[in-house]
Amino acid sequence: MIQVKCEGHAFEREIALILALFYEDPEIAYVDEWSGDEGVRIRIALSDRDGSVSAEGELLAGGRRFVHSAERQTAGLDEIGKRKVAKQAVSYVLLVMLEEFTGMEQGWGILTGIRPTKLLHHLLSSGASQEEAHRRLRQDFMVRPYKLRLLQEIVDRQLQVVPDLYRIDRELSVYIGIPFCPTKCAYCTFPAYAIRSHTASVNPFLEGLHYEMERLGEWLKRHDMRITSVYFGGGTPTSITAEDLDQLFDKMHRSFPHMADVRELTVEAGRPDTITREKLAVMKRWNVDRISINPQSFTQETLHAIGRHHTVEETIEKYHLAMEMGLTNINMDLIIGLPNEGLAELEHSLREVEKLMPASLTVHTLSFKRASEMTQNKERYKVASREEISRMMELASEWTKAHGYHPYYLYRQKNILGNLENVGYALDGRESIYNIMIMEEVQTILGLGCGAVSKLMAPGSGKLTRWPNPKDPKTYNETYRKLTEEKLRDLDQVYFGTAAAPAQQAE
Repeated sequence: MIQVKCEGHAFEREIALILALFYEDPEIAYVDEWSGDEGVRIRIALSDRDGSVSAEGELLAGGRRFVHSAERQTAGLDEIGKRKVAKQAVSYVLLVMLEEFTGMEQGWGILTGIRPTKLLHHLLSSGASQEEAHRRLRQDFMVRPYKLRLLQEIVDRQLQVVPDLYRIDRELSVYIGIPFCPTKCAYCTFPAYAIRSHTASVNPFLEGLHYEMERLGEWLKRHDMRITSVYFGGGTPTSITAEDLDQLFDKMHRSFPHMADVRELTVEAGRPDTITREKLAVMKRWNVDRISINPQSFTQETLHAIGRHHTVEETIEKYHLAMEMGLTNINMDLIIGLPNEGLAELEHSLREVEKLMPASLTVHTLSFKRASEMTQNKERYKVASREEISRMMELASEWTKAHGYHPYYLYRQKNILGNLENVGYALDGRESIYNIMIMEEVQTILGLGCGAVSKLMAPGSGKLTRWPNPKDPKTYNETYRKLTEEKLRDLDQVYFGTAAAPAQQAE
């Protein structure tokens, strides 16, 4: 039990996020008076002075006492800015005390958001020098130097891949969500429905997607919009037939403007058991630039445990087939911390990857997402300790560096094992432009299909409006016409201020 007293503030959510960095599923009670002498007791007081806020903290546990304080300047800030600074001060004080008490260092400091590279980009694009930007991240958020080095390496790589990154909001990217998979993986919370049990939904869904493509394509053409990248995700887009896939590409090319100028077209063919020679031929014919064939692990027992009904041999076979057919820009995903996997299993997976040397390798750290089957049945899935997870991530980092891969994008998730991160690595020139666009939130992402989330941003505004499509095929199939027309009205509002916009504002 962790008892917490908040004095002069109500930042309970921020306190819970910091506690979750040190404890798995912490039991937290916010109290006015202490109850008993057991467990951890934390008091954090916040006072607002003229032009500054001050946070003072005390942690009592096991006969030990830790105290810390922090003062932050607020002069010239509006109320929203002052509240943001106050949250940082409270989080900073709590983090310092918990690090001293537990002996655990948090490399990301008080950052619990998913896009730390976005923060560094913002500082640099606002005119801060690299030295000043790093100082701010160390001082305000306690980001450690080794994480700052990783962030800077990624930022430098992204600006090399997309030199106009800070002006790219004049264009937009498109995400197309196909919500079907052969089976649903135990860790997954994406819109992914077993296609065999949802066959009746497939054709109506594809009709709706064609409609969205056509109507939104008309808007893009009318306003002469340029598309940076297109990404087919899901689900697994290659779950549908080769004929259906061919018709989708045909509709896209007839509907969207300037397709010859699109910088990248990616298809997430992640499940090897959905890949056929016919589907690869369709993708080659329509000039798909990049595909994913995702092993997640090269240990067969692991694949069985997480509900992936394909073999390790099938992953390797489909990889070679794609290479043979000329689809050579292939990404592979590995997940660190899958059930019953430790350092030895990751070493085995990396040896297998070395035999293939895909163009890019994305290393995910397992996250216990609230709606996943794995989270709801944690007792059935034994995962490695925090210490072993950290060693596994270090091994992946060392392996990629030794084999010529460079980190080029990074994101974090809530409930991620070891408070680590997911990192995309690529050989030179094989970085995914779409991954950079979606992670750095520098332009509109227009989401089409089931479960797709649009993020609308007028050029020069830096302001995102989140617009989610329905997650399940049934609702999508019943409402796509109405929703498409609403989305078109909101696009006009965001870009030109000409219609009401009831869409949900992104945080």
